[in-house]
Amino acid sequence: MTTNIHRALITSLLSALPFICANSAQAQEAHSHGPLAVGSTKLVQTDAALRDLWLGHAFWTRAVSAELLSGNEPAATAAEEQAVTNARQLSEAMEPFYGRAASEQMFKLLAGHYGAVKQYVLATRARSAEMQDAARQAMAKNAEQIAVFLSGANPNLPIDGLRGMLLAHGGHHMQQIQQLADRQYAQEAQTWGAMKEHMHGISDALTLAIAKQFPKQFD
Repeated sequence: MTTNIHRALITSLLSALPFICANSAQAQEAHSHGPLAVGSTKLVQTDAALRDLWLGHAFWTRAVSAELLSGNEPAATAAEEQAVTNARQLSEAMEPFYGRAASEQMFKLLAGHYGAVKQYVLATRARSAEMQDAARQAMAKNAEQIAVFLSGANPNLPIDGLRGMLLAHGGHHMQQIQQLADRQYAQEAQTWGAMKEHMHGISDALTLAIAKQFPKQFD
């Protein structure tokens, strides 16, 4: 179900961004076969870089979750340092387009997202449904804040689509954490595949929106 929701959301976003492809079917085709393979060299390079960074977020957050659940605090700390570095890099990727203040605000929002996910991990480890619910609410509130921020910065990013994609991303985190805690490794592998596809979808949508907003920088 999560994958179907993701596909519907990314199709909605891409169909609202006709800068690169002639129609939404072509846009979905480009999305389905890897990094955007049309447009300028800079567009393709930007999309590849954002895909790598967003996938890095998923990878290092998973690493922190797995190590915390297993009780390996030193490994969790090392993975968390990488997760923070990744969040900084994601934020700095916005700076050439939106400035330093926007980059700093994005970093704070990503820190809030990571904090809510970590809160959910600790709640799961403690087997506290009440703590899990609080973490879930924090994640949803943060998703709304990021959606408002990004759609405000770029009019080509519909807030409803962003909100849905970010909530689905949070859902992936929670599903993955529960599967790791329950040692459902085969199921978690499937979740990871869906999560990776979702990260790529978010990256593609952001790249297209930025390219439409700043066309001269992608000549």
